[in-house]
Amino acid sequence: MTNKLQIYLSRMHALDSAVCVTVSHSNQYRLIRDWFRLISRLGDGVFWYALMTAIIVMQQADGIQPVLHMLAAGLTGTVVYKWLKQKTHRPRPFQVRQDVWVVGKPLDHFSFPSGHTLHAVAFSVVAMHYYPELTIVLMSFTIMVAMSRVILGLHYPSDVFAGAGIGYVIAQSYLTVFA
Repeated sequence: MTNKLQIYLSRMHALDSAVCVTVSHSNQYRLIRDWFRLISRLGDGVFWYALMTAIIVMQQADGIQPVLHMLAAGLTGTVVYKWLKQKTHRPRPFQVRQDVWVVGKPLDHFSFPSGHTLHAVAFSVVAMHYYPELTIVLMSFTIMVAMSRVILGLHYPSDVFAGAGIGYVIAQSYLTVFA
């Protein structure tokens, strides 16, 4: 690796860590902590399963294709993020820095990428393709899921951005193939 690249990566990691510390300190406020814990819990799958169920109930046979696309994107996302976490072994911020305040429970040991964010973006992009009228709700929820991961002290901002990018690519790939 070149010296300039090492310097750049070092600076980026320092910025990533500093933002993580600062943002995690916002969880000292009960309202913020409780709100983002709820959002994170809903982002575990509850919100997405409820959305898919609502689509099937309301759209019946017309809802099958969108739900199958969401499920395919979700399953692909799970395979990709689990593989990446096992390859990168990036520790969670609170495991490395004492000044990151963690108030959430991680679902696994590693930080990169954010699976919550990956799935939120993948599910939202597919759902918005079929139901653009849900854009405001889905975008707002997806942004809050991504924010929750850093606020709760479970991820670095770069984990969240990577998860979002991967989720977007997966969703777009399925929409290109199936839509």
